Amino acid sequence: GAVLAAMRADALDHCLIGHVSAEPGHARLIEKLGKEALINFGMRLGEGSGAALAIPLLRAAAECHTGMATFEKAGIDGKEEA
Repeated sequence: GAVLAAMRADALDHCLIGHVSAEPGHARLIEKLGKEALINFGMRLGEGSGAALAIPLLRAAAECHTGMATFEKAGIDGKEEA
């Protein structure tokens, strides 16, 4: 990812960083890419454990965004009751 970003600055605009590893180089790389991680639990387990935790977070956010009713659909007019 870093090489691609160096070649074309907008190449990673669509990418998200799942988590920040406890390894110092990882935080520096994320900063260099101008990104923020979704979670930071200080893990250094490897093998995609951060992604395994971040994916359900993203799914829940998408579900809230797409499944939430509008005020109109929920029958809320936005006026306060006295």
